[in-house]
Amino acid sequence: MHKTLFAAGLAAALLTGTAHAQTLNVATAGDQNMVDYIKDYLGPLFEKSHPGVKVVAVGTGPGDGGSQKIFEKLDAQKKAGSATSDFDVVVVHQKAAGTLAKDGLIEKYTDKIPTGKLATRDTATNSLGTDVSGYVMPMFHSQTAIAYNPDLIKTPPSTYAELRDWVQKNPKQFGYNGIKGGMSGVAFVTGWVSAFGGDAAKLEKGPYDAATKATWDKAMADLKEFNKNVVITPGNAGTLDMLNRGEIAMGPVWVDMFYTWKTEGKLPPNMRVKLVSPGMPGQPMYYAIPEKSAQEKLAAEFIALATSPDVQADGIVKRFNWYPGIDAKNLEGKLDQAAWNQLFADITPADLSSNGKPFPIGPYFNDILETYEKKVAN
Repeated sequence: MHKTLFAAGLAAALLTGTAHAQTLNVATAGDQNMVDYIKDYLGPLFEKSHPGVKVVAVGTGPGDGGSQKIFEKLDAQKKAGSATSDFDVVVVHQKAAGTLAKDGLIEKYTDKIPTGKLATRDTATNSLGTDVSGYVMPMFHSQTAIAYNPDLIKTPPSTYAELRDWVQKNPKQFGYNGIKGGMSGVAFVTGWVSAFGGDAAKLEKGPYDAATKATWDKAMADLKEFNKNVVITPGNAGTLDMLNRGEIAMGPVWVDMFYTWKTEGKLPPNMRVKLVSPGMPGQPMYYAIPEKSAQEKLAAEFIALATSPDVQADGIVKRFNWYPGIDAKNLEGKLDQAAWNQLFADITPADLSSNGKPFPIGPYFNDILETYEKKVAN
């Protein structure tokens, strides 16, 4: 009898515990490392500070396609009149963030979290021309820059104009992958048009004017001439590989790839990077909260933890060599000197703030690639 009562009481207690348990569903676009980061690091960290909460991470696939799947799910549930969405937190690319905000599929929340004011770069408010103020917090920033060999280049160019002159005097010592085979080359080209093609702010924020591309003729003609003195590399990794072998002395790279290659011994330890002005593009991933999240308060607390200086330092910088989503100055004192020096000795937080740029808005981005194909590649 006593055993029966004990078993019944235990079952009731378990049911009560289950009823009070909360699940936070996080959907992330991007590669598997994004899912692993939430599942193995961020989720357990949040669960530790929130007893009874279980974080469940699901990946929707790499690239913009992964973000599109999140949009399609939220959009379908809204149209079906669902009371709540399947996701409580989503991690998406820039393109999808703007669409999600415009279509009312995510909510404003950044003024409700203590870290909301720690991200002041344009990317925190402008997503490829769409105003996303309040709707998103950057998870991290990937950034392009110019990698160079200091044994061969004592004083690297500081601007696109200086780089153009340097290449003319040092033919075949600069390499990039054009606009095919990797986004580091695309980033270099969009940065070139921003530097020499006219109104850079308009490219980044709009409004779009189809006639604008006609004003890029000289910039594109100069780039065609520039290309005569450079090496076209096979891709992102190809640029790094040619730098490693000494076949080129300088070229645009993704900074996280650059530091990962250095850590793995695939680049000489003395290689350095420079973020030239008026700037080169990078791109963030964003945290957002679906408009019909069943766990709105928990979702905001999860993002607050994820964008806190401690987690940005340990999780984003030390684990992945990504630049933080919040302003890098907030990480001072949160990283040991070796980690700080590795990521910020060459490109300082002030450099990122002034010269870390977004990619142009979609229509201008497409125009730049089309014009390059017609007037530079041919």
